[in-house]
Amino acid sequence: MAKEQKQVRELQEGSYLMMEDSPCKINAYSTAKPGKHGSAKARIEGKGVFDGKKRSLSQPVDAKVWVPIIERKGGQVVSVSGNDAQVMDLDTYQTFTMRVPEDEDFSPDDEIEYLEYEGQRKVV
Repeated sequence: MAKEQKQVRELQEGSYLMMEDSPCKINAYSTAKPGKHGSAKARIEGKGVFDGKKRSLSQPVDAKVWVPIIERKGGQVVSVSGNDAQVMDLDTYQTFTMRVPEDEDFSPDDEIEYLEYEGQRKVV
């Protein structure tokens, strides 16, 4: 598994977190003061890295949560066909097909950056 455990207090905006079994990027992180019977609570709002869904989570700051290890990689566009691009990884030379984001224009020989987690890929 490409994930590790961290305490909620170690998280910050911009880092990643597993929410509902999906890797999410943290958009908002806030803590409430400790109550009469316990520890401070953290409220975390995130957005799915690969599905774009918004999710929220409320946990004690000393609770442990799973953090996905998302790799940032480089690739080169080999060819473009409709909404799909053939991309070659610049380290492994492996070729795979990726969906071209709606607001992007890819051309052969373009170098791109993408995120990869457990077989899922997304252009940065």
